Amino acid sequence: MREQAQIDNSAPGFQPASRSLYRHADFMKLWSGETISLFGTRIGSVAMSFAAVITLRATPFQMGLLSAAGYLPSVVLSLVTGAWVDRLRRRPIMILSDLGRTAVLATVPLAAIYGVLTMRHLYLVVLLAALLDLLFDISYRTYLPTLVDREQLLDANSKLTASSSLAEVAGFSICGWLVQWITAPFAILIDALSFLASALAIAIISTPEPSPSGHRVKRALVREIAAGGKAIWSDGRLRALAVVALVEGFFSSLLGALYMLLVVDALGFKPAALGMIFAVGGVSALLGALTAQRVSDWLGTGRAMIVGLAVGGFAMALPPLAHGAGASSVALLVAQQLIGDGALTIYFISSVTLVQTVTPQAILGRVNASLRFLNHSSTLVGLLAGGVAGQFVGLRPTMLVGAAGAWLAAGLLAVSPIRNCRPVGAELRNREGTQR
Repeated sequence: MREQAQIDNSAPGFQPASRSLYRHADFMKLWSGETISLFGTRIGSVAMSFAAVITLRATPFQMGLLSAAGYLPSVVLSLVTGAWVDRLRRRPIMILSDLGRTAVLATVPLAAIYGVLTMRHLYLVVLLAALLDLLFDISYRTYLPTLVDREQLLDANSKLTASSSLAEVAGFSICGWLVQWITAPFAILIDALSFLASALAIAIISTPEPSPSGHRVKRALVREIAAGGKAIWSDGRLRALAVVALVEGFFSSLLGALYMLLVVDALGFKPAALGMIFAVGGVSALLGALTAQRVSDWLGTGRAMIVGLAVGGFAMALPPLAHGAGASSVALLVAQQLIGDGALTIYFISSVTLVQTVTPQAILGRVNASLRFLNHSSTLVGLLAGGVAGQFVGLRPTMLVGAAGAWLAAGLLAVSPIRNCRPVGAELRNREGTQR
């Protein structure tokens, strides 16, 4: 019989299911720090693209390389990182990652001051920041189930994603204006400073982190990494998510690599206008985060994920249909943000929570890392392919192919065991009753 996640009411950080997370002091600290850093990240990620497109006049291929730099560390180091995270306490890794991201991002405005900012510098900054993102994200997703009860994970992930959505609304709204007022490199400084707040918030969490299972005799690193892949292969739900991670990563990156070039160069939108359009996506994502629990209870976790991907794919097909910076193009871009972001947010929250729920804690870091490796490996290939195809085939045809990939991913989920997954709370209650 497959090893399933156990509910341990004595684990540190366990909170009764009836207790609101608003009364969970340490979750609130984590949530507050993440909210601030996410606000900065929304500004910084867009500002980085503006710095390349506007300040340094990047080509489609250079934009593909810049995006690819953000995924290379996951391709090379995800599997090792997952095994490492399962051996160590995650909170110190998260704090050091935040401090490192502050230092790395601060070099962009510094280089701009001295007039030495280049695309090579941006490649290096994105590469190092992505390495630190990898350490933080794997640690964070593995740490959260030790801080809150597993039955509260969907609620916790929804709240954290809601913060991301609010940050998207506020960050995107002002990012375009910041880029026009202080230029893109100096807007990135806000992102750098936001990670200091995150590090401080995580540092003052008082709940003791349980000792990693790695305190037992450690196996060879290769065997530990292989155990993560074996856990995914042995569970049909995780195996389906792995396949979708490959498909979705490749096709969505075809669109992602070229989006800024389409809206800035081909359509002619100004940064301030784009910031306001992007903010609409934040509102949609916030609604998706707030309704993820209800949609999961209504449709079931599996069907919620399938519908989320399918609707997201429809929305992705809208931007390539736009021409010029007129009202029709604004309508298409706003519709894409309004429809797609909420749907994909429901998919994201449900998938992350499902992995955290069905995976034993002792191997969760490696499972998260393996799924990230698959997704980012295919994303890296897609970004490079998108950069080349965008330059030689055209922006719009390449982006439409990328949108079709989301429908393919949804179809793969629909014929997998995922379609029968019930709401997470029901799965846990049923499992607990069976164990009794």
